[in-house]
Amino acid sequence: MASNTQHHELALPRLDAPVRLLAVVAPYYKDITDGLLSGVRATADAAGASLDVIEVPGALEIPTAVGLAARSGQYDGFVALGCVIRGETTHYDTVCNDSSRALTLLGLQGVCLGNGILTVETMAQAQVRADPAGQNKGGGAAAAALHLVALARRWAATPQKAAAHDVIRLAGELEGQGKA
Repeated sequence: MASNTQHHELALPRLDAPVRLLAVVAPYYKDITDGLLSGVRATADAAGASLDVIEVPGALEIPTAVGLAARSGQYDGFVALGCVIRGETTHYDTVCNDSSRALTLLGLQGVCLGNGILTVETMAQAQVRADPAGQNKGGGAAAAALHLVALARRWAATPQKAAAHDVIRLAGELEGQGKA
């Protein structure tokens, strides 16, 4: 059940260079993903980012497509969009858990992405979350990707280097003796 709790949203980051985003969409519930994509487009426009869109068969294919595109080096960030509505079988749990886990693993590898795959109990819940004038989860996923792009650029611009006096030993080396 949704509550009327107010949530804080970060302002969009200021980006010093153009950003190229890719939205990977699983359009199984096309009306829902169209709403999510509208939110992504508005957020990308507000940030001055360019946006490409591709479609894949389902939510389980989204992480693979993101991984392939990330390795291409053509994009700065990614937005995953889809909708999984609980049905009569455990397939819902598999799709939700595996797509989320795979996206998390991509993020831990340094891929800047926002997860806009809705996991809901009913179509009505999906409609509220996908509506750009409602919860705007598509716009939120795009904002998350943009924030991660900004962080990645910030940290790439200020690499940490070992000082000349720092001693770095490899595993198995003893002080003053080289390898053990």
